[in-house]
Amino acid sequence: MSCTIDMKFIELTLGSYIISHGYDNKNKEQLQHVHSETFSKKVVPVSRIKSVSEKYILTDYVDGRWIYWEYEEDFEDVKKALV
Repeated sequence: MSCTIDMKFIELTLGSYIISHGYDNKNKEQLQHVHSETFSKKVVPVSRIKSVSEKYILTDYVDGRWIYWEYEEDFEDVKKALV
């Protein structure tokens, strides 16, 4: 018996990002900013994408963390690719 997983992916050009490590005891989000000089193409599973804004695409990460990625593509094009 074979089992296949139908996983969808999207190719994005991603640059600098912000890692959310969660919240402190005063409910303040703990962020780590990572600056990248260049953008690079990455293939991202659509299932990891939590939201998209005009500047960032939010994806989940390991250990309950989230990453806000800057992306180069046009917002409308990304929306169309995800629908």
